[in-house]
Amino acid sequence: QVQLVESGGGSVQAGGSLRLSCAASGYTYKSYCMAWFRQAPGKEREGVAAIYTGVGTGVGSTYYADSVKGRFTISQDNAKNTLYLQMNSLKPGDTGMYYCAADSRLTFYQCTVVAANAGYFHYWGQGTQVTVSS
Repeated sequence: QVQLVESGGGSVQAGGSLRLSCAASGYTYKSYCMAWFRQAPGKEREGVAAIYTGVGTGVGSTYYADSVKGRFTISQDNAKNTLYLQMNSLKPGDTGMYYCAADSRLTFYQCTVVAANAGYFHYWGQGTQVTVSS
């Protein structure tokens, strides 16, 4: 059973930066699609970034939503089993609850080319709140 625990959220002014972390445990498969989603009040959960980790074709490939390209960076520290989301030049529109998600069934193509939506992910963290004020 994979467990995901997010941290690093907070309140910042527009233009500021935050780094989210997602500590993962309980991996039983060799490869996973790891992703960050966010959800603002009254809106659907949307994919922000994803990375395909483990072994095989496409390892290390990434996906970014158009709204965050050039501002957010997803990365992983395999030694620490931790996923990160570095968020720079934050905007009020980035406000929301940010969730870490994982799934072992997605291929790298589904993970980072097609960018599977939230319904395809089996494992979720509890979320961390990000609030950006203008």
